Amino acid sequence: MSTIVDTFIAPPCHDEIEILYEDEHLVLINKPAGLLSLSGKNPQNLDSVHYRLVQRFPGCALVHRLDFGTSGLMVVARTKPINAALCQQFSQRSVKKGYSALLCGHLRHDDGVIDAPIAKDPALFPLMSICAIQGKPARSRYRTLERFYRDGLPVSRVALTPETGRTHQLRIHCQHLGHPILGCDLYGGRLQPGTEQASRLMLHASELHFVHPVSHAVMDIHHASPF
Repeated sequence: MSTIVDTFIAPPCHDEIEILYEDEHLVLINKPAGLLSLSGKNPQNLDSVHYRLVQRFPGCALVHRLDFGTSGLMVVARTKPINAALCQQFSQRSVKKGYSALLCGHLRHDDGVIDAPIAKDPALFPLMSICAIQGKPARSRYRTLERFYRDGLPVSRVALTPETGRTHQLRIHCQHLGHPILGCDLYGGRLQPGTEQASRLMLHASELHFVHPVSHAVMDIHHASPF
């Protein structure tokens, strides 16, 4: 069985992590696009959200991740018990997440559901694939907020709500819908040749809803999209 080798080298990210909230139990951040969530096995990919935050918050742990190109909200646990409590909320799907995105083309419908199972395929690494036989259930909702033109090409601004948490779920579901996320290099979101390329993946984690493990306060966190 062949070993999967990740040859990706992340370019330097000069943007800072924005601390939105902190207490002795957890930290809420706005992750910049172009920063890994966790450091890679390749020593050239040392810089990451965790690498930076552990300098300031020793012993902190990432409860969840965002793709390299995705910006937005992340919750970080400062202790092992808090990490376990938050991970339980994620595994029980009681944490609700919302994303803002720009999609290629004008969506026909104002809202809808994408229900398409997602599978890992070592032959396609790092791509995931839609597979009804081997795929794990994956479901996303979308709501069209705006249809406009960018550099002469049709673009739709949408709100995305993943009901499951598969790798690359929103990216591959939008491709499956026929409207890949603008700037997505893996699932067909590059603009047409001769037009201005998107500067980044146009996907931002804009909402996070969970219960604080200690105070039991409902945390409804919103962060506006930068695009």
